[in-house]
Amino acid sequence: MKERLQQMKFSSYVIIHSIIFLLSVLLNEGPWYFLLLTAAQLVYVPLVLQLIMKKGDWFYKIYPYVSIPAYTSVFLLQVTGESSFDVFFAGVYLFFTVLVATYGCSRFLNRGFIQFEEFAVDMGLLSLMIGGAWFFAHIGDIETGFSPIIRWLTGIHFHYSSFLLPVFAGFLGRISKPPIYRLSTSILIVSPIIVALGIAYSVWLELLSVLLYIAGIYSLIYLSFKVPLQQAKWLIRLSFSALGITILFSLAYALGNGWGVFTVSINFMLKFHGILNCGLFALLGVIGWSIFTPSSADGPAFPISKVRGKRAIGEKILDEIADRNAEYQGLVDNMGIYEPGISLNSLSKEIISFYENTNQYRLFAEVNWHRWFKPFAFIYRLFSGQVKQINLPLSSKQAEMTGRIYPVKKEHDDRESVRAWVRKMNGDTAFVALYSYHSTNEKTYMNIGLPLPGSAMIGILELKQRGRDLQLSSKKEKQDSDAGVYLAFRQNLFKLPIEEVFHVRESAGGTLTAEHNMWIFRIPFLTIHYSIMKRQKNSF
Repeated sequence: MKERLQQMKFSSYVIIHSIIFLLSVLLNEGPWYFLLLTAAQLVYVPLVLQLIMKKGDWFYKIYPYVSIPAYTSVFLLQVTGESSFDVFFAGVYLFFTVLVATYGCSRFLNRGFIQFEEFAVDMGLLSLMIGGAWFFAHIGDIETGFSPIIRWLTGIHFHYSSFLLPVFAGFLGRISKPPIYRLSTSILIVSPIIVALGIAYSVWLELLSVLLYIAGIYSLIYLSFKVPLQQAKWLIRLSFSALGITILFSLAYALGNGWGVFTVSINFMLKFHGILNCGLFALLGVIGWSIFTPSSADGPAFPISKVRGKRAIGEKILDEIADRNAEYQGLVDNMGIYEPGISLNSLSKEIISFYENTNQYRLFAEVNWHRWFKPFAFIYRLFSGQVKQINLPLSSKQAEMTGRIYPVKKEHDDRESVRAWVRKMNGDTAFVALYSYHSTNEKTYMNIGLPLPGSAMIGILELKQRGRDLQLSSKKEKQDSDAGVYLAFRQNLFKLPIEEVFHVRESAGGTLTAEHNMWIFRIPFLTIHYSIMKRQKNSF
């Protein structure tokens, strides 16, 4: 019953916006090609937003109050001819697109990089604002260095290629995300920016952007035939396939600008490229995805630490959360909880002992910030020294990392068997990490919380055995893996573009070595080398 009501509501939106657009066509006072943008503004944008918005979202609540003035302004601009109110009407629509972009940002900040397909949708929402800005620049006759027709075409470009295409790609990713999906969608997200730079500065850059577009679009066409679309599959596939044709016109136009191989006029681009994008790609896509709109996946359901820090963390946080009536010797009571990901029979016994009896070991750390990151590390160190958390020295000189494990009260952190491992270097607190574990789909992960001011960094590590060595990794190798580094803020869990891998091995003489590598946006920025040895009796 609920779905039927939603379908009836969407059908009413289709009828209303179609009538408004048809009236714009009949009463249009401008050139015919203005209607290519008007179709997006009055039909495609409102209908696609209905497919994205969720009931209860802040944007959903204000949508009627901001969309009606925006769509009315676009309609009046098309039917009244030039007037002194034109800039005001364009400003109303621009303000609306700014709110749409803000909605995209808020979606992203509530989720982060957890679901790349939703990030594609967010980027589409954000790009609509750029289309609104070019629309405003054209109506207001703002000097941009480009002719009026180029300003208008750029507005069209950002409504179709930068808004509709990433959103449609996001919907496709909700169904399935093969390995090629992330690459092809990334290309489609960044290509509009390269197109804009190419138009502004270089025909060769414009040609490169078109070639990238071709790679991304044809990959998406391939994926549309591979993913298990349940309904409207041929509408969706024809929508993406239409782009495979229209992008060839763009290639011919770029080649004409670069080498003069072809002579493709803007008028030709408008008639064929523009009409095909408007009448096939956008129309079939909106119809297809409205018939079958895949639901967005829920965020991670694993437990996270509830402990949040104040301005400074350090050992002082233990005064509130530590359980003085209990005692833990290691980061885990029994490494057997991580089987079958590891095998206690073949894993190094010394590695098992270290994790189960951590207090009995000494750690010596050598911190190496990568050269490109050192200026950022220097600035970061100014803050981390005050916060006393994730506070690593700038020097690469080896130093002992002292510390101890303390139990954490259940009322402060209700995860399983939580314990705080406090580590210091050169007398300063380096880490206060709250260790636990959780299981998802019969796989057990190490679940670590690092309290930050008003928030917490969450590290979910997957354990794998490499011979007798142990690897702990936050890299998500499978879509259903919980592994990752997250930021927990209030009720939101934000996936950070950070990855880390620990590799622990036993060296000669029973000592252990560990290498901790970290990446940001897949670029390495930190490596820590550990030497781990058992304490001599009575040396603690």
